[in-house]
Amino acid sequence: MIDIHAHILPAVDDGAQNEVETLAMLQTAVNEGIRTIVATPHYNRNFTQNRTSVLRKVELLQKMIAKHQLDVAVLPGQEIRIYGEVLEDIQSGKLLTIADHSQHVLIEFPFRSVPHYAERLFFELEDAGITPIIAHPERNLELQENPGRLYDFVVNGALTQVTTSSLTGYFGKQVQKFSRDMIEHNLAHVLATDAHNNSDRSFTMSEAFADVEKRFGTYTMNVLQENARLIIEGEDVLVDELPQMMSGNGSKKKFFGLF
Repeated sequence: MIDIHAHILPAVDDGAQNEVETLAMLQTAVNEGIRTIVATPHYNRNFTQNRTSVLRKVELLQKMIAKHQLDVAVLPGQEIRIYGEVLEDIQSGKLLTIADHSQHVLIEFPFRSVPHYAERLFFELEDAGITPIIAHPERNLELQENPGRLYDFVVNGALTQVTTSSLTGYFGKQVQKFSRDMIEHNLAHVLATDAHNNSDRSFTMSEAFADVEKRFGTYTMNVLQENARLIIEGEDVLVDELPQMMSGNGSKKKFFGLF
C-alpha cells in the first residue's frame, strides 16, 4: 500500500520528534503493509521547511532506512496550508508537489473554514497543470455544514484525501459519517493516514480499507488504493462519475438527501 500523507520526518513539525520515533513509525507502517510513504511535513505559519530542506531531510531518512533494512520507501512532499501565493511558490521552487515530480499538490484548509479565494487559487493551479488534493476535507467544519461546496471543488477538478483514522472513528462519529458519505457519493479519491506518531495518530490503513471493502465493495477499495499509486507517479487518477445535482450552497441535508 501507498500512503501519500504522513508526518514521518524527524523534528520538523508536530509529527515524529526524533529519529527514534521516525524509525518506530516506519516499522509500524511496514507492519501495516505500507511500502511507500510520502513525507508531507506541514508548511504553514508555524512550520516553514521549504522544498530544499525537505528534499535534504528525505535523503537522510532514505539512508537511515537502508541502514536499518526497512522494507519501505519514502518520497518527498508537503502539506501546504492554503495561501494566495501557492502557485508562484511552487513555480519558483519553494514548495513541493507530491513526490516532487507529480502533477498533484496537497493543500490543507483551516479546520473551521474555507478561504474565499480557494476557488480562484484552484483554478490557477489547474490552469498550470497542477491538481490540488484537499487534505482531510471531512474534518473541515464549513464543508461538513455545506458539502455542496466540496461538490463544487470536485466538479471543477480538485481531488480529495480522506484520512484513514476519520473512517475508523478517531475524530468522532460526525467525521466518520461524513467520510463514509464522501466515499458513497464519489467525493473521495484517495485514503492516507496523516500519521503523526505511534500512539494516538498512527497508521490505520488496513483497518480503514477493510471498512471500505465491507461497506462499499472491492471495486471502491481498489480504486482508492490505485489512485495513491497514480498520484505518486504523476498520472491522472480514477474518478467515478458524480451524482447530478445543482451545485451551489445547498445545505447538508439537501445535498445528501438527493441520493
